[in-house]
Formats: sequence, structure tokens, C-alpha cells
Amino acid sequence: MARSGADARAPTTAVQQDLDVTQQTQAPLTSATGREVRPMLVLAVVLTAAFVQLVDVSITNVAVPSIRADLGASFSAVQLVQSGYQLAFACTLITAARLGDLHGRRRLFLIGMVGFTLASVLCGFATGPTMLVLSRVLQGLMSGLMYPQVLSVIQVVFPPRERPRAFAVLGATIGLATILGPLLGGTLIQLNLFGSQWRSIFLVNVPIGVAAVVAAVRLMPESRAPRATRLDVPGALLSALALLLLILPLTEGRERGWPIWLVAMLIASVPVGAAFVLVERRKTRADDSPLVDLRLLDLKGPRVGMPLSMVFFAGVPAFFFTFSLYLQVGQGFSALRSGLTTIPFAIASAVLSSRSAVLARRLGRTVLLVGCLLIALGMAVALVTVTLVGDSAHPWQFIPAFVLAGAGLGCFAAPNTTVILDGVPTRSAGQASGLLATSQQVGGAVGVALAGIVFFGVLSSSAASAAADQAPALRASLSSAGLPAAALDRAVQGFSTCFVDRSASSDPSAQPPSCQALAQRGGSGDAAKAFAGAARKALSTTFADAIRWGLGYEIVIFLLAALLVLRLPRHPTQDEHEAEQTGVPVG
Repeated sequence: MARSGADARAPTTAVQQDLDVTQQTQAPLTSATGREVRPMLVLAVVLTAAFVQLVDVSITNVAVPSIRADLGASFSAVQLVQSGYQLAFACTLITAARLGDLHGRRRLFLIGMVGFTLASVLCGFATGPTMLVLSRVLQGLMSGLMYPQVLSVIQVVFPPRERPRAFAVLGATIGLATILGPLLGGTLIQLNLFGSQWRSIFLVNVPIGVAAVVAAVRLMPESRAPRATRLDVPGALLSALALLLLILPLTEGRERGWPIWLVAMLIASVPVGAAFVLVERRKTRADDSPLVDLRLLDLKGPRVGMPLSMVFFAGVPAFFFTFSLYLQVGQGFSALRSGLTTIPFAIASAVLSSRSAVLARRLGRTVLLVGCLLIALGMAVALVTVTLVGDSAHPWQFIPAFVLAGAGLGCFAAPNTTVILDGVPTRSAGQASGLLATSQQVGGAVGVALAGIVFFGVLSSSAASAAADQAPALRASLSSAGLPAAALDRAVQGFSTCFVDRSASSDPSAQPPSCQALAQRGGSGDAAKAFAGAARKALSTTFADAIRWGLGYEIVIFLLAALLVLRLPRHPTQDEHEAEQTGVPVG
């Protein structure tokens, strides 16, 4: 609503004063050595750090068998190795962004990078499951300290005209890190450098981390929010608690069979989140030093862009989670071959990300719409491909689908960051960066949980029919193997029971009692081969059914994101104008 007279001019004056303070505080930017800052070198440093920490979200997926065999870890413990990192990472982001505003983004980046490197050493030399889980949680906390500073540093170091290009490179980095984690993990485990097996996926971070720390000390300037005063402790505690209550059930619920305490945590996240919002609004009115100034959401870019980012990233990690299972379990691919299958996705994503700044200048928000539609089309082509290949898929058959989907990710990731952050004044970069990173992590956790419900639900419900389809061929094979006619019905029924029980289990490595009995009955030789062959074909059928439903979920998610794109401002500078007119975000 328009205002007039002195009321309309006063906020503009306050905003202009903030901008003047920002310029006086940060210009000219110099590094710790006193030299003028070279933005592209700073970008290389922060993107190296972002790459290794995002790779570590998914790199352990392929190391599960190796970790279990070496440490004698239970399946639930290995799940905590994976989810503990993501949980600690997500719960730290908002508070870490504000700490960077208060105490210096370079300082927080260095603390996070040093801590991440030391935690990687602890992971690599873990002597048991407990030490590995705790080290991964520490690693996630340090990543959470570091990542918001990456976005803030880009916002501060690069002038507005050059930010889209910097965000384009960041988008390519995020896309590559998301996709290449399993491939890099599979390659390192297969190389088995110095007999390190799974430990190399953590130890490889050490030389990279040391190099990033040395470079950051020499090249990165220090920056703070000019009007930031002190940390909002109640807000920090409530935000971390709300995220913990939300993300822990989403990451652990399916594997643990949704016990009542996890359901209660999920429900409790709603009132705790509401309490956080109330505290932040009261804090803003009282002393103007909230953890998150919710007036940022009065700007159309962040208000629409945050939910858009959450929805879009509810699709990306979920796709790689379910499709990796389809390839490795349903099609029998090795972890390395599964990773190589997604290389076209990574290449297309990197190429389009590098060109996204140019596309965004020409197309505005339309480039985001193109990205959503391209990745939805890629998912549709993948669905058709899965239907056609049956149980004998080859990596090259998925190239068209993955080129389309990768191009979509490349068109979306960087321009979306630009739309959200480019309209936010530099003094509010830390808060906006924390919100953006958190929305992506929450979206990823929710997406994986929803995709898991769909995927594993179909897997379980289709198991009986898949086993029944294999019954005639299995009966014939067992008869040829010399199994007495009187035992054939019992053997075929035992196979069906075992397959259904195994498909319904939350632990794919567990042996239900029905499968143990079948293994004893099958013994070895031709009968055992008959059971194994029937199981492989039934698995291929059930996993194909499950991934088709999973890809349907992906199509819906990306089409929903496309609808949200239409509500974005046409140009990011529109929000900059609104900010100056209304005085909305205050640092």
C-alpha cells in the first residue's frame, strides 16, 4: 500500500544510511595480506569448499557394504553415518549465517573448513561405528558453519552486475557435487588406495581442506553485516530444535518403521516452528536483532523463491536416491557403473549452468520455467526408457533422459539463487543465505522421505505378483534340478514368502526367517541357481515398478515448481527497488 509525505521518505533515508555504512565498511575490500581482493580467486576458494562438503552428503551411499564389513556396524548405525551428517548440516545453517554476519564471514568460513578437515581425519581413522557416527555429525556441523558463508561472500565480493555469473558457477558446482558423490565414492573404494577401502572417501578431503584453508587465509576478505549487534540465542535454539524435530523423523522414519517417538517429533516440529516465528517477530519489534528478519519474506523474490527452491530440491536428491537403488539392486549395476550412468546428467548440468547467466539476462524468470520443464521431460523420458529396457538396461540407454534432466538442473540452480539473493541488500546477505540453504536442505529431506514412501510402498505391494510371475519357470527349473515333485509346491511357496518378506524389510541386508529356511532348503548347485535366477528377475520387475512410480513423483514435483516460477518477479532488480522503497530487510 502506498504511503505519502514524511512517512514514505523516512524508511528510504534509513535504507540509504544502511547502504552508506555497508559501502564504508566494505570498500575497498582487501585480503588479510593487504592486497586488493580478486573476486574470481575468492570464488575458486569458496566453491572448492562447497564442492567437498556437498559431495559428502551422498558419497557414503556406495560405502555401506564396505563400512559394515570392516567395522561390524549394524545397518541402522550405517544409516546414522549418512543421516547424521545431513541432520547436523541442516540444523546449523541459519545460526551459522547470522554468526558470519556478527563475527565475520571469513572467520566462520575458516573455522568451518578447519573443523571439517579435522572431522574428515577422524572419520577416516574411525575405529568403530560410534566414533564414525560422531565424527560425521561433527563434520556436518562444520559444513553448516561454512556453507552460508559461501553464498554471503559471493554476495559481498562481487558487484551486482557480476553476481549472476558467479552464481552460475556456483550452480554448476552444486549440480556436479550432487551428482558425482556416488561416482567419486565408488571410484575411490574400487581403487582402494593404500588399502584404505572406504576410508579414502573421507581422507581425500584432507589435502583439499588444507589447500582451501591456506588460500582463504591469503585471499579472502573479511566482511560483516554493518548493523548486526548480537546473536539471538532463543531464536537460534528454537530454529535448531524445529529443524531437528522435522528432519530426524524424515531421514530415519522409514528405516526404523516409524515408531511413535519419531511421529511425535514430526508433529512437535509444527508448534516449535510457530514459536520460532513468533519470537523472531517480537525480537524484530523489540531491538531489531533477530536471528532471521522475517521482513525479508515481504520481498517477492525470497517469498516465492524460498518455497520454489524447497519444492525443486525435493525432487533432485530423491531422484538420485531411488534411481541408484533401481540401478544397483534392480539391474545389478556396481556402484561405479551406476555412477558412470549419471555422467551425462552431470555434464549437461555443468554446461547449462555455465551459460545460465547469459540465458537469465535474455529470458528473465523464463529460464527457471525452462529448467523445470526440461527436468520434468527428462524424468518422463527416463520413465519410458525403464518401461522399454526390461531387466537388461545399459547405461547408454539413459543418455537422452539424463541430458534433458541435467540441462534442466543447469538452467534452474544458478538463476534461482540469483533471483532470491540478488534482490536482497548486501547487509542482509547472511540471513538470506542461511534461509536459502536451509530451504534446500529441508526440501531435500522431505523429498527423499516422500519418494521413499512411494518407492518402497510400491516395492512391497508388487512383490507378491512378481514372485507369482516367476513361479512357473522356478517350478520347471527346480524339477530339472532333481527336486522331488512332492517338494515343489513347498519350495515355490517358500520362495514367494521369502521374496515378499525381504521386499517389505526396511533393512535390505537382513535375512528374514523365511529366507533363512529357503537357503537351507535350496542348498547349493542347480536348485540354488534356480532360486537366485528367479529372485533376480522378480527384483527387476518390482524395482522397475517402483522406479516408474518414483519417476511419476518426480514429474509432479518439477511441474509444481514450474507453477511456482510463474509467481516470481520478472527481474531480480524489482526486489532491490522494493527494498529501497520500503526499508524491509535490516542487517
